[in-house]
Amino acid sequence: MKQHFFTKMKSILLKEHSKRTIPFDPKTQYAVIRCSICTGEKLAGFKNKDDGHFTEVMLIRTDQEEQRFKEMYQLDKVKKEY
Repeated sequence: MKQHFFTKMKSILLKEHSKRTIPFDPKTQYAVIRCSICTGEKLAGFKNKDDGHFTEVMLIRTDQEEQRFKEMYQLDKVKKEY
């Protein structure tokens, strides 16, 4: 079966995006998944320990995406905030 052009492009873009990561400094930041109690939306990113600034890395829709976030940054666990 022939792969659709846009599906192929999406696959290429996702591979390229996974190579590019936002810098993470565990000394000044911690990994967190922000969960909305209203919509259920989950955003993975890093929160600054000093001022609480949140830097969004990716939208989490599945357990696999959460696992990919952990693998990208070599994390064992990620704190969830509501």
